[in-house]
Amino acid sequence: MLFLRPLLIISILLLSACADVFDDINPSGSDERGDYNSSTVGYHPGETAPDFAVFDTLNNPFLMSAELVGSDAIVVYFTMWCPICDSHMSHMRTNIIPNYPNVKFYFIDYVSGVVSVARSSQLDSGYGASNVLVDDLNHTVTNLYSATMGSTIVIDSNTILQMNEDYKDGRKLQTVLDALP
Repeated sequence: MLFLRPLLIISILLLSACADVFDDINPSGSDERGDYNSSTVGYHPGETAPDFAVFDTLNNPFLMSAELVGSDAIVVYFTMWCPICDSHMSHMRTNIIPNYPNVKFYFIDYVSGVVSVARSSQLDSGYGASNVLVDDLNHTVTNLYSATMGSTIVIDSNTILQMNEDYKDGRKLQTVLDALP
């Protein structure tokens, strides 16, 4: 008990020195990222999306720029086949994909690194009929888009990245897809 008061005083002093931290305690709810434009290639919304080539789980080659031909956009969801990813992907299959017939949806297995392992995970998870891509062992696509579990990217027909953030409840994805050019 004797140490409690000095510990409390030290904690208060340390926290009061961290003025910049308090901005995060009460977030505004608005997107405060900088503005990016299509003259740069990168992973921020507004930038030109970097092209990538991978294989799907049927060992077919996939080239992002080729898949955009004739579609309004492509959506790529980064999965590691966990329960949270399953919840997101199930929600997307049921509530979002049917509403956007001119948008191509892909799940990308970014942890397996090998087509056969990714295909096995895909089938074991009940996504045999879904379009699943396989990131390589170097996580090339994951690194290109600074992605992680649940990251969802939307690339429009002009190769402009419209969204790159966590899936959450799908509302942001629907808003972005509704506003496609």
